[in-house]
Amino acid sequence: MVTSGVLKLASLMLVVCMAVTGAPKAADAAVTCNVVVNNLMPCISYVQSGGQPPAACCDGVRTLYGQAQTSADRQTVCKCIKSAINGIPYSGTNLGYAASLPEKCNLHIPYKISPSTDCNK
Repeated sequence: MVTSGVLKLASLMLVVCMAVTGAPKAADAAVTCNVVVNNLMPCISYVQSGGQPPAACCDGVRTLYGQAQTSADRQTVCKCIKSAINGIPYSGTNLGYAASLPEKCNLHIPYKISPSTDCNK
């Protein structure tokens, strides 16, 4: 399903962003695949069409970023999303929209988002 694939792509791009960037550590933070999907569901329309992401999308991006506090959490989320999008086709346009989400949501990261990111690093 195209919508599912686009959501998974958006999720991957955000998770890769978090895995590469890192965040301050917090005790006992735990992020599951359900948390990732629930937070990123409002981003589907943006990843499909561009424009301005809905406020709920940016809220979800920021929430997810804040919840993935430890390296283990970020790696788990990254691996979950990469597994979920395995075999799902996407376009360069969708990839560009997904990669632009952090900036569009005023979450500044110093790295390029890429589906080839190694979740173990």
